[in-house]
Amino acid sequence: MHPALAQSITSTLESFQFEFLGVPFFDNDLYKLAFRLLVNLVFVSVIVGIVYYRKTGNKDYVFTYFMINLMVFFICFTLKKMELEMGMALGLFAIFGILRYRTDAIPIKEMTYLFIVIGIAVINSLANRKVSYVELAFTNVMIVALAELLERLPLLRQEFSERVVYERIDLIKPENYDQLVADLQERTGLKISRIELGQIDFLRDTIRIDLFFYPEEQSAHSSGEVAVVRRDREA
Repeated sequence: MHPALAQSITSTLESFQFEFLGVPFFDNDLYKLAFRLLVNLVFVSVIVGIVYYRKTGNKDYVFTYFMINLMVFFICFTLKKMELEMGMALGLFAIFGILRYRTDAIPIKEMTYLFIVIGIAVINSLANRKVSYVELAFTNVMIVALAELLERLPLLRQEFSERVVYERIDLIKPENYDQLVADLQERTGLKISRIELGQIDFLRDTIRIDLFFYPEEQSAHSSGEVAVVRRDREA
């Protein structure tokens, strides 16, 4: 961007010094927020995208690591501009304690979204006159934008799995892998992306196999007016 244009935009934004309900429309802390966010994203991308993913090849937690990092960053940046009493601080711990107390097991991605919606509620409800409307809007837009971006990345497509007990253990030999995959796809009706061979029981001539597949690649079948779908278990 041309320096003169950048200076013009900055001067224009700084001219909006009016307030609404006692909250300024814009202040210079937005620049600090944007710069620190950039630094934060650069380093978390190196840690998660290069160090972690390259070593493990596990993409299940990449979305979680990015979004929790982003939420903690925005919560801390927002709350540092507020004067919180001890009661309010303890109340915040109680709010995020909801993540622990649940009756049903929740997949990691759903837990991440639960953390996101709780964090957004905390940021938007506790923002005071020291947090301008532009900063607040920027924070909310960045959270939504990064979540949408990560969801759309082909590398991070959500993969589900299903465990089966398989009796044709003669097909688990490396030279028979093509027959194994073809037989599993034929018998389950799934378009399988990968499989993992588990425990072998030679007494019963069975083996536990984890089948991995992408739900969007599967077709839903119906019987008359009743839809028949497969219950997916997140990998």
